[in-house]
Amino acid sequence: MKIEVWSDIVCPFCYIGKHNVEAALARFSESDAVELEWKSFQLDPELPKGVTYADTYQYLAQRKGIRIAQAREMTADVALSGKKAGVELNFERAIVANTWDAHRLIHLAQSVNRGNIVKEALFRAHFTDGKDISDYDTLIAVAKDAGLAEAAARTMLDSDLFAHEVTQDIQEARNLGIRGVPFFVFNRQYAVSGAQPPEVFLQTLQKAFAAWRIENPKVPLDVTDGPSCSPNGNCD
Repeated sequence: MKIEVWSDIVCPFCYIGKHNVEAALARFSESDAVELEWKSFQLDPELPKGVTYADTYQYLAQRKGIRIAQAREMTADVALSGKKAGVELNFERAIVANTWDAHRLIHLAQSVNRGNIVKEALFRAHFTDGKDISDYDTLIAVAKDAGLAEAAARTMLDSDLFAHEVTQDIQEARNLGIRGVPFFVFNRQYAVSGAQPPEVFLQTLQKAFAAWRIENPKVPLDVTDGPSCSPNGNCD
């Protein structure tokens, strides 16, 4: 069964939500049959490439029309929520930047089954380590650490590879009426909006999986036995 997750790397609740849904999956007995698919969403698509904000509080104050003191107070509460979910949100270090190329990197990673690793690494780079996730050197380092070929990452960044996939994800979000992230869609039947507690994800997971299992029943194999070897070294 598939869980599709629309999110953005500069969204703290997306980072928290990722850990909460993973906590639910860790408690779910059929988790091996569940796939997480990361979908692109940009909270600030108008932010030009190459333009960064080293001061997150100033960026939030300008974008939301609030005082910097309010921005600090707001993010302090979010940081506490992150701590409960096991993520470190260092807003004083986070660099706000355009996330387009980071989303393309996630699509590249998903094409070789490394999407979840890269997604986590990008969140950590942005929120914990204060890295510029629009910077090519940062993205290539993330790719290499995740086991992706450096040449593949460079080729992608120097081209428009996976741009169509990112655009398609964003359009699909509009079609589904998604106005904020994170947004989790279970088997295209159930949805959870926001960084809900693990218990909410687990309940939805159980409900969605039960429906999916009816459509995809386990079929026992009809095995014809013959000579074989087992991992413990026994051959007969």
